[in-house]
Amino acid sequence: MDMFSIEGGHRLRGTVRVDGSKNAALPILAATLAIDGVVQLERIPQLQDISTMVRLLQLMGSRVTINRMNQMNVDGSDVRTTVAPYEMVRQMRASVCVLGPLLARFGTARVSLPGGCNIGHRPIDLHLRGLAALGTDIRLDAGYVICRARSLRGAEVDLLGTNGPTVTGTCNVMVAATKARGTTVIRNAAREPEVQDLAKFLKSAGAMIHGEGTETIEIEGVDELQSTRFGIISDRIEAATLAIATAITHGDVVIENAPVEHLAAVIEALQRIGVAIESPDDSTLRVTAADAFRPAELTAAPYPGLPTDAQAQFMALLTLANGQSRMTDAVFPDRFMHASELIRMGAQIRLAGNSAQITGVSKLSGAPVMASDLRASAALVLAGLAAEGRTEVRRVYHLDRGYRTFEKKLNQLGANIERLDDSRSDTKPPAPHFEPDRTSFRSPPSADDLDSRR
Repeated sequence: MDMFSIEGGHRLRGTVRVDGSKNAALPILAATLAIDGVVQLERIPQLQDISTMVRLLQLMGSRVTINRMNQMNVDGSDVRTTVAPYEMVRQMRASVCVLGPLLARFGTARVSLPGGCNIGHRPIDLHLRGLAALGTDIRLDAGYVICRARSLRGAEVDLLGTNGPTVTGTCNVMVAATKARGTTVIRNAAREPEVQDLAKFLKSAGAMIHGEGTETIEIEGVDELQSTRFGIISDRIEAATLAIATAITHGDVVIENAPVEHLAAVIEALQRIGVAIESPDDSTLRVTAADAFRPAELTAAPYPGLPTDAQAQFMALLTLANGQSRMTDAVFPDRFMHASELIRMGAQIRLAGNSAQITGVSKLSGAPVMASDLRASAALVLAGLAAEGRTEVRRVYHLDRGYRTFEKKLNQLGANIERLDDSRSDTKPPAPHFEPDRTSFRSPPSADDLDSRR
């Protein structure tokens, strides 16, 4: 099992490039199940979550290959099973995105209730309500969602949940509706760029979709979806994490391939804290940190608000602000497990409901800490970059789910991070390995070796 050993106190300087978006790639990979043909995807990030999704597709009959140009071909013509078993779906919540594609193509699906990061209760009732409105008969049996639809039909669907629209629910209903008879109108649809990218992918395959990026999406059903070629958008969360890493180390970094149009809330929050941001074009950011940070009140909210996936990283930065800050998460109210680990490093944080009150300190101190989820692990790495002394971050398998060779990117900017074997940790899978010029994608380790908390 790997861990990071981080020597703090090094300013990040230089140029770094953002990879393709994990959160866009996962529902798009799932959507290939709706297409009886070959899909070529470009800029797929090499991540553990991608590896998990690929293995699920392979289990269902898809043939997946990747070439030296990091292009992935997914051939779904031989998909025969419509069962997504617990052993696979428990590893990653995004696996539930196969529900809509399977219903669109086969009219049936048997999918285990999802797992994923330990960041709070996230039911799929809105997914099921939307699919039921399209004419799907749904029942739960032994931990599985069993769906059948003789003929999907267009309908009006409202996807507003307690904490805002559902992203994966919007994806599931949108894919299913592409082959429903008539017109489907999704109200209170998620507006996230990753949902927009899925819509663009489906339209490239022949779907009739209008209004993506707004609260109302309209889909006119078509008979078939066709083979297509599509490039994944850049990862706005990786870009945000790199920007905050630059800030917390008082660095000066140019971030290339950044989706600037999707980062407005992140840029505005950093500027409020006192970080200088320049954007010479729509794909480049230059981040230059001030010597002192201003406190701020920030709220993670559905897009176009500040992303919940950047909440933990911003909290790490605010621990060093001059004064009292407040971080509220309106999307996942329980997503604060990183707070106790930041406190171990000297932070002053008090939790109350879905908010954290942060009293800035003059410095953080290196300490052994343990990651609880993907973005919490990123926050602890960032805190380690700024801390005095050495920080050990355990369970970095969480980090590998969403950031490709993150320590190498940071080290190229001047950080001092070692990836070490930690025999004291639970046995977990290694980082994914992509083999170019092979006839098939190399499968990740057996699902039996993976912890259900992921």
